[in-house]
Amino acid sequence: MTSTTTRDLESQLNTLQQEAQQAIAQSENLEQLEPLRIQYLGKKGQLSKVLGGMGKLDPSDRPQIGALANEVKQVVQTALDEKRGALAAAAIEARLAAETLDVTMPGVYRPQGHSHPLSSTIERSLDVLVGLGYTVAQGPEMETDYYNFEALNTPADHPARDMQDTFYLPDGNLLRTHTSSVQIRYMEEHDPPIRVAAPGRVYRRDTVDATHAAVFHQIELLAIDEGLTFTDLKGTIKVFLEAMFGDLPIRFRPSFFPFTEPSAEVDVQWKGQWLEVLGCGMVDPNVLKSVGYDPEVYTGFAAGFGVERFAMVQHRIDDIRRLYTSDLRFLRQF
Repeated sequence: MTSTTTRDLESQLNTLQQEAQQAIAQSENLEQLEPLRIQYLGKKGQLSKVLGGMGKLDPSDRPQIGALANEVKQVVQTALDEKRGALAAAAIEARLAAETLDVTMPGVYRPQGHSHPLSSTIERSLDVLVGLGYTVAQGPEMETDYYNFEALNTPADHPARDMQDTFYLPDGNLLRTHTSSVQIRYMEEHDPPIRVAAPGRVYRRDTVDATHAAVFHQIELLAIDEGLTFTDLKGTIKVFLEAMFGDLPIRFRPSFFPFTEPSAEVDVQWKGQWLEVLGCGMVDPNVLKSVGYDPEVYTGFAAGFGVERFAMVQHRIDDIRRLYTSDLRFLRQF
C-alpha cells in the first residue's frame, strides 16, 4: 500500500509539472504569470496540497518524494522566470516598434499663437518705460469718486467732469475713466521720488466709431521728485514716442487737464495727418497736497495715452473696432 501511495504522489507531481509548464507557456502577458505562480507554488497552491499527502508515506519513502517535489518546484519556477523575461523583452520590443519615428512621414502642423495687438502694444510700452526707470503698478477698475476725481483736483462741481462721461454704479462707485486713480493710490503708500506706470482698462460713455470706444486701455506714467520741470517731461515723452513709433514728427499743443498745470496734448504725424496720441502736464500742486506731498519741495509730471490709438499707429489699423472683433483673419496678421 505504501508503494501505491508513493506512485500516486509521483504521478500527481509529474502531472502538476506538465500542467504548470503548459499554462506558463500559453501566458500572453506579465499580468497572467503571477496568478499561475500562486496557483502552483503558493502556500495554498497545488504543490503544497500534493505534499500534504506525504504524511501517509512510509518514512523511508518520504525523501524520494521530497526530492521529486523540489525538482518540480525548481522546474516550474524556472519556467516562470524564463517566461517573465521573454514577455518583458517582447513588451519592450513592441513599445520600441510603436514609438519608432518614421522620418518619411509628413510633419504635424501646429500653428503658433499670436499676441493680440493690444497685448503686444502694452508689453512693448511697459518695456520702454521700465527701461526708463518706471515701476508698473495696478489698481481696481471699480473706483470711488474720491480716487477717480476728487483727489485729482476735480471736485463735484468742477466743469472738467463734463469732459469724461462716467459710468456710475448703484452703490455710488464708478467705473474708472482713467488709470490716474492708480497714481493716487500709489502715492499714498510711497514717498518720493517715484516713477510709476499704470496700465489698465478704462470706461467712458463715448460713442463708438472708428477712433473711439466705450471700453479701452490706458497707460499713465507719473514721476515725482525734487526739481522736475516741463523740460524733463518733454524729454521723457520724446524718448518714449521715438522708441514706440520711430522718427515720426511730434508736436506739443497747449491743453487743459484738472490734475496737471501746465498741460499739453501730444500729436504724431501719421498718414500725412496729425493724430493725438497722448496727454501730459506738470502735476497740479493740489494733487500733491491730497496725498501728503509738499509742493514746495516736490514737483512732478504725468502723461497718459490710449493703447488702442498706439496700436492703430504702429500696425496701420484704420478702425479701432477691428481690435475687438476676434476675427482670426485680422488677428493672424500680427
